Amino acid sequence: MSFFTSVNGTLINALAVLVGGVIGSLVGDRLPKRIHEALFGVLGLFTVLIGLLGALVTKNPLILLGSLLIGTLLGEMMNIEAGLEKAGDWLQAKLAKPGSTLSEAFVTASLVFCVGPLSILGSLDNGLSGDTTKLVIKATLDGFAALAFGATLGWGVLLAIITILVYQGGLSLGAHAIAPLLTGNADTITELTATGGLILVAVGLKLLKIRDLRVANYLPALVVAPLLVAGVALWQQLSR
Repeated sequence: MSFFTSVNGTLINALAVLVGGVIGSLVGDRLPKRIHEALFGVLGLFTVLIGLLGALVTKNPLILLGSLLIGTLLGEMMNIEAGLEKAGDWLQAKLAKPGSTLSEAFVTASLVFCVGPLSILGSLDNGLSGDTTKLVIKATLDGFAALAFGATLGWGVLLAIITILVYQGGLSLGAHAIAPLLTGNADTITELTATGGLILVAVGLKLLKIRDLRVANYLPALVVAPLLVAGVALWQQLSR
């Protein structure tokens, strides 16, 4: 399988965000504030729905809980949220005028586009078999989300394309290396998907302004979940 075949789904996703973000940025100033708020509300509700659908696939809620607790602890110690905000602020200082929403657009859009079951599973499918089905579905959703973000927060949403290329492209290219781990225990993908889904619910709550959670600090849970699944499997083998 060629390099292009393993990342073509990510490229389609990035293109959809580019088109949606540009259109949203161009029409954003012409839309009244109530439409901006309505778009954010719909996007937040849909994000919560997609997140719940992913989280409910878990077969072991304790692994899900443990992954989030340990992952959040690690994320808070590393303060990933602050790091992302600093990166956004640096880009804003370099590329935007004072008072702009570039930093908020970059951080929020990056989280929405890159946290969730479709992002993880789609990238793995693309890297392992060249199947782009899940990423094409995600690209469609992200295109409309980028339009909404572009209309409400401006062109900073386009910077999230960098995050998509690095994150999803990295997952796809690394899929070959972790293939034995993923195929050896199906629960690994299940719990990874569930963990990503619950994090996505937190993103939705933030979009709906229900709770301003430091969602980026939850991201290490996506690494912890497969490790806990492997640990449980090893424990069960030793206990026999």
